[in-house]
Amino acid sequence: MLRGLTTVSFQTADLAAAKAWYTELLGTEPYFERPGYAEFRLGDHLHELGLIDSRHAPAGAATGPGGAIVYWHVDDVSATLDRLLSMGAKVYERLTERGPGFVTASVVDPFGNVLGVMYNAHYLEMLGSSR
Repeated sequence: MLRGLTTVSFQTADLAAAKAWYTELLGTEPYFERPGYAEFRLGDHLHELGLIDSRHAPAGAATGPGGAIVYWHVDDVSATLDRLLSMGAKVYERLTERGPGFVTASVVDPFGNVLGVMYNAHYLEMLGSSR
């Protein structure tokens, strides 16, 4: 039924600033844009990260961090967390060892979205078997 992650969408009241921030963080420009929306492809499977003008948020949508956290695999959680904090993100969940081969952390970006980062040994196993 669920076949894979297609798009993670982040709301922002300042789309231009969010686009510039994520362009700097990711080292790439959005591959798709339209008024009120910008989308990046990233990672080993070219998953999508979309930035949406918060005027288009569903009625009743949360205005602060909460709900599910999507974790993006990174090779070095500590270094990634340091970079995110240096760019103005705030710690949401500190760096946490979850067991052998699993480390997580999350931040709130300057636009109020929770961004999770994780070193995940299972991700690397899956990546190795798919090549």
